Amino acid sequence: MSSGMRGGFGKSRGGQQGGMNFGGGNMQQLMKQAQKMQNEMQKEQAELEETSFEATSGGGAVKIIMKGDKTLESIEIKPEVVDPEDVEMLQDLIIAAFNDAANKIDEATHEKMDKYTQALGM
Repeated sequence: MSSGMRGGFGKSRGGQQGGMNFGGGNMQQLMKQAQKMQNEMQKEQAELEETSFEATSGGGAVKIIMKGDKTLESIEIKPEVVDPEDVEMLQDLIIAAFNDAANKIDEATHEKMDKYTQALGM
């Protein structure tokens, strides 16, 4: 029999295990870093979900408070903007405040999560 490797398995002549070598400890360290990053990211996502974001429209006539998970927490409407003859204006003010709150959540989320996507080269 030859002293080489049979079938690509076993030990090579140098005594090293056959197959791919990913650096052993380096791979383990990389996995630890990835796990740590994942845990930090999940923690920040949970914090964002519990954060309240406030938005207004119509110079403060409509105020919305929304959680980071985009659930509506409260809405305040000043009585002077409630005009039975102009319901559409009130609807527009509510939509504008709601969208502003949602945009603030998206911006905060991107700001916090960008460091993770940049670290991953995304």
